[in-house]
Amino acid sequence: MAAPGLRLGAERLFAMPAVLELLSRSNSTSQAFAEVLRLPKQQLRKLLYPLQEVERFLAPDSRQDLHLRIFDPSPEDIARADNVFTATKGNRIDYVSSAVRIDHAPDLPRPEGHTKKMNFFKVGKHFTVVDMPGYGYRAPEDFVDMVETYLKERRNLKRTFLLVDSVVGIQKTDNIAIEMCEEFALPYVIVLTKIDKSSKGHLLKQVLQIQKFVNTKTQGCFPQLFPVSSVTFSGIHLLRSFIASVTGNLD
Repeated sequence: MAAPGLRLGAERLFAMPAVLELLSRSNSTSQAFAEVLRLPKQQLRKLLYPLQEVERFLAPDSRQDLHLRIFDPSPEDIARADNVFTATKGNRIDYVSSAVRIDHAPDLPRPEGHTKKMNFFKVGKHFTVVDMPGYGYRAPEDFVDMVETYLKERRNLKRTFLLVDSVVGIQKTDNIAIEMCEEFALPYVIVLTKIDKSSKGHLLKQVLQIQKFVNTKTQGCFPQLFPVSSVTFSGIHLLRSFIASVTGNLD
């Protein structure tokens, strides 16, 4: 259960420090995220909503094409999603198994994709995340049989997440995965990784180029991009919230 009466939009919430403090003290908020909520306003915004933080550097005519708030959860929703991803006695996060072929995949309620094989991780009773092999020239020889078959035949697949290096943008190998998702009519999302390795200017340039690609070249891609950093953790909470949302765990 989330703290009652705190379901506010992000902009209103940032203008109300007392509400942030109340949420940080809520019993429903994990200790780690409670510490996050006590960060200074600008640092908190950068961590939770990285693209909104750099929006002010955009020219006005560029902002209309950049989808920043299609998915715009409040910090309360983000706190609830953080609980989904926090391992506790009642919410275990387990490595389940690996599969090198589709017929080896475990029969789990809500699967989704590492290296040369598919690795399955069960997140409590909420959903299963599948870490899938990379595509392109480094892909395993049986990539088509393993990955394409899984994506086509897994009826309870909620969403596919494509990781794109934000430093270099969409490459030919990324297009392989994008074309596959489009061909199979799969709903998918582009996650921009390594945003800590770019200057604000370079990151915005890449974001605008990739956003234009999504707007004009794709049908099944969720319009909003999700930039993340595994080093600074920026954007991770927002991505977790989106995953929790599309799997029905923020309803």
